[in-house]
Amino acid sequence: MLELYQAEGCPHSAEVRETLTDLGVSYVIHNPRRPGNEGGDVLNKLTQQAMVDIGGEDAIPLLVDTDRGETLSESEEIIDYLETHYE
Repeated sequence: MLELYQAEGCPHSAEVRETLTDLGVSYVIHNPRRPGNEGGDVLNKLTQQAMVDIGGEDAIPLLVDTDRGETLSESEEIIDYLETHYE
């Protein structure tokens, strides 16, 4: 299963969502906070804390591939990974 921690209005999150859609991949989306360079307003404290626990920092987007045991941040890294493993 793929889980994407992201924020609506974040251009990097949008790039990852577009790639997932183009590849026809199903995923679960989490919206822990609003976008912002210093971390936007937290929308869901539990989800935001889970993202930090998994990724080590409060940074979006964050992709978790539970089937492969992979966790990736940085939109370019995520997109490369998706195109390699899900194309």
